[in-house]
Amino acid sequence: MSSSDERYVLAIDLGTGGPKVAIFADDGRAVAHAFRPVKLQLLAGGGAEHDPGEWWSAITEAAREVTSAGHVPVEKIVGVGCTAQWSGTVAVGAGGSALMNSVIWMDSRGNTAIRKLVGGPVMGYDPVKVIKWIRATGGGPGLSGKDPIAHILYIKDAYPDVYRETTSFLEPCDYLVMKMTGKTVSSFDAITLHWVTDNRKIDAVKYDEGLLAMAGLERSKLPDLVPPASVVGELRAEIAEELGVPAGIPVASATGDIASAAVGSGAVRDFAPHLYIGTSSWITCHVPFKKTSITTNIGALPSALPGRYMVADEHETAGACLTFLRDSVVLGDDALTPEKVEGNVFEQFNAIAEKVEPGSGNVIFTPWLNGERSPVDDHTVRGGFYNLSLSTTRAQLVRSVFEGVAYNSRWLLAAVEKFVGRTFDSLNFIGGGANSDLWSQIHADVTGRDIKQMAEPVLANARGAALLAWLAMGVVKVSDIPAMVPVKATYRPDPGASAAYEPLYAEFVNIYKANKGIYKRLNKF
Repeated sequence: MSSSDERYVLAIDLGTGGPKVAIFADDGRAVAHAFRPVKLQLLAGGGAEHDPGEWWSAITEAAREVTSAGHVPVEKIVGVGCTAQWSGTVAVGAGGSALMNSVIWMDSRGNTAIRKLVGGPVMGYDPVKVIKWIRATGGGPGLSGKDPIAHILYIKDAYPDVYRETTSFLEPCDYLVMKMTGKTVSSFDAITLHWVTDNRKIDAVKYDEGLLAMAGLERSKLPDLVPPASVVGELRAEIAEELGVPAGIPVASATGDIASAAVGSGAVRDFAPHLYIGTSSWITCHVPFKKTSITTNIGALPSALPGRYMVADEHETAGACLTFLRDSVVLGDDALTPEKVEGNVFEQFNAIAEKVEPGSGNVIFTPWLNGERSPVDDHTVRGGFYNLSLSTTRAQLVRSVFEGVAYNSRWLLAAVEKFVGRTFDSLNFIGGGANSDLWSQIHADVTGRDIKQMAEPVLANARGAALLAWLAMGVVKVSDIPAMVPVKATYRPDPGASAAYEPLYAEFVNIYKANKGIYKRLNKF
């Protein structure tokens, strides 16, 4: 129960699988939380969409669960913070309603348009255009077509009526803020992946007219910009009633999931890294510089913390690989599916995999089920099991999925450490994957780094949104944040397991190098 002087914020974290809604105290403690799933719509040609109406229904249902249960006095909820899957696009009309499904971060249907825009002879890019983008933004459109700039160009071509009627193209997190406040704005960090802002002055990010013209985007269809960790406006009365919180409380500027996780992980000091495994995965840290690596698709971009940059990279599928294993291999919806499965399948995966020796009998799983972004930008690469034999067991296949994601983490870690110019001693581990003690240990063994399993890791993004809301309201300082995020356990590399993984990791990278041409031919669309 709450003490008489505590205050609380409502935090909304709209993930790919659905929203988590939580109540956080002003000491960073989670008081209550709820989750609702939403349907991911995968379409031909690389399409991936969500229904924004389903988002909002799920959010209000989860919010009502936590606000009506009596965990805290509702009148002591004094603010709202939002985060969401980054690099998505919602086309919003004049009345504030979504004109079509949201095109989300997994969608690559804009790859043709983006290649036409940026294509050239240097690694697929026009070097003149790349230099202009990098100089101003710190990055540039990926060739995979999964950035909002590509989404908008795709909508312009495929849905001209929607494009014409759109008044604002919004990131999912900014769409939620618009629903709550009526204001169409985006923070310096959330807007970044549109690649049309000048980020060289971190405290005065602005749209770049030259980049807008080069991209073919209209400024009038993009939101106004606000600083990160700032108050956007007050919660509208009708929305407050839906959420079950007081009307008129401040709503903080929203941010993408990578930026909120960087805060919610507690790793807010420069060069303090965290590893996130949810549906996707990344390794990032805050840095005191703007920098770009074209070869690894890694850049230092505006952070959700005022006046700071953050290393941006991503793996397309991580935890999603276990979901794929569950739904498409073990428990598919067909005649081969057992009539009843007892308990949590993911816990059973852990239990089975724990009994297998490190290395899974030299079976290697590659987790590129939806292409990859970093350290290679390749939307055609795909996953698979390698080195199967008649003696391969199902338990080895399960463990190889855990290990394959960890190999991918190590591949990215090497690129990030090179980017920042230093070796990390440890990584704060967050996201749903960090609930697994086994995965924590495998990551320690594969990467050779201490893995700090953070408390309540699945709430890291929501906690980040809450901390940013407290920051916007002047309740906490950035220097307070590390002490507000406790470590549950630390996993250290086991020398024997690390030795077993060393040659397998080398072959993991070789698999990509040897097969990328095949993937390109098989999956070109």
